[in-house]
Amino acid sequence: MARAGRGPAVAPLSAGEEAFLRAWSRAALSVPRALDADLLAGQGMSLSEYRALMYLSEAPGRSLRMSDLASACTLSLSGMSRIVSRLEAQGLVERERASSDGRGLNAVLTDAGLGRLRRAWPTHLASVRRHMMDHLSELDLPAVTAAVRRFASDTPCADPQQEV
Repeated sequence: MARAGRGPAVAPLSAGEEAFLRAWSRAALSVPRALDADLLAGQGMSLSEYRALMYLSEAPGRSLRMSDLASACTLSLSGMSRIVSRLEAQGLVERERASSDGRGLNAVLTDAGLGRLRRAWPTHLASVRRHMMDHLSELDLPAVTAAVRRFASDTPCADPQQEV
């Protein structure tokens, strides 16, 4: 048994666990890159921009506090601000003062932004099918989804109640 610092003994990974960790680590990096590349090539839009538009389209009033949008997209607030600035320059998103306290800012999806998301959706869907779903046909998808949610919810940047 290996010891992690001064904590309790930690069992080494089995060969199967190690193989899963390595495959997961590679997929966690390579799949988003592939989805991003497909959106950039097909739509001139990054995956981060697409996700921001997607989360705004699903929010009540198509509006989210900037901090909530950043959290949903698993980005820093400054990173989200840069993305929203790009989307704002294209007329896809507007920023408004938060009505609840007047201090924060909300990102609001415009009609043009919703239209842009709808035009990008088929490209994104085809990419997700090609890079992910087509490889999962033999698996119990609800069980895999539940497992991924469990280990994703145990990370500091994740909201276990939120679908990502």
